[in-house]
This record gives sequence, C-alpha cells and structure tokens, in this order.
Amino acid sequence: MKFDFPFPYCGDPDLGIAIAGALARVIDPEMALGIVDLGLVYGVEARPGDATVRITMTSAACPVTDLIVDDIVNELHATLGETFDVDVDVVWDPPWVPERMSARARRALEA
Repeated sequence: MKFDFPFPYCGDPDLGIAIAGALARVIDPEMALGIVDLGLVYGVEARPGDATVRITMTSAACPVTDLIVDDIVNELHATLGETFDVDVDVVWDPPWVPERMSARARRALEA
C-alpha cells in the first residue's frame, strides 16, 4: 500500500509515515490548526537516525516560530526517540500562500 504524503518527502516510507503523524500533531497556536493542514511543511528528508524538516510560516513576522520549531522537535523525539537528530529549517522562499492549505483547513477557517 502506498502512502500519499501531504508534503514532499524523501526517505524510507515507513519512517516517513511516523514523521507525517508527528508533524500532524503540531498546531500553529495563532491559527489553531495543524502545520500540515496549513501547508507550512515544505518538505522532509529522512534517513535512519536523522531528519531535516523544511517549514515556513504564514508571515515572516510570526511571533510563534520558535514555539512551532520546538514543538516539531519535541513531537519527532516523542515519536522516534530522543537520540533521533532533528533539524528544522525555516525558509521563506517560496512565500506561503493560503492556497497551500488543505480543504479541511479552509473549511475550519470559514466556520
């Protein structure tokens, strides 16, 4: 069975499924929605023992960037173990646009 990742993913598929689940639990506290549904995860590269997660924020002035980065690291450590090396790169290119949001996120914001 093939898993459709909600973001670009490179690496072992089983490891990617665990990472996708962990990232889905990270919430943007300002939007009260998950970073995956918001389209903030630009990509993940993973190998046994380490992963690099590329994310963005809805705005360069986002006051909760550090909190979200810490939550990503904490969720991945909780899922994959404390010795798993996690690198989170916050990028601004391409800029985030609302069209990156999932249909579920759009519905939640319309409510």
